[in-house]
Amino acid sequence: MDVVSQLQRQFLDFTTSLYREGFLDDQFVQLQKLQDESNPEFVIEVVSLFFEDSEKLLNNLSTALQQHIVDYKQVDALVHQFKGSSSSIGAQRVKNVCVSFRNYCEEKNVEGCFRCLQQVKHEYHLVKSRLDALFKLEQQILAAGGSVPMIA
Repeated sequence: MDVVSQLQRQFLDFTTSLYREGFLDDQFVQLQKLQDESNPEFVIEVVSLFFEDSEKLLNNLSTALQQHIVDYKQVDALVHQFKGSSSSIGAQRVKNVCVSFRNYCEEKNVEGCFRCLQQVKHEYHLVKSRLDALFKLEQQILAAGGSVPMIA
């Protein structure tokens, strides 16, 4: 098996594991389908924007929850925004934690909110590292002269 074939197989196996383990959902496939020759970096650009926004949202959430009097409407608005952006790229596990997080906001449960903040940070960093690895594999395939396989 040549290098390109090995990288493509590795890419498909890794991508399949991301779906199987719940890191990504079908929305990520939809995002990939929007990428074409006219915009070959589309997915990386969209996901990079998600990473930038997520870092800001996580910092804002940390700050909001550390206030003497927590503004749960503000926290909920930030979590809602994070849920929407994670959903738009198919980051399923991040989105799912946001659903629980919003429930704790509604209950005005600061301990639950702090637990969810830690959990959402954890899930975010996991999906970020996995997507970074996926994009690195894509670059290796392209650099070796191959084409990136699509998940059916």
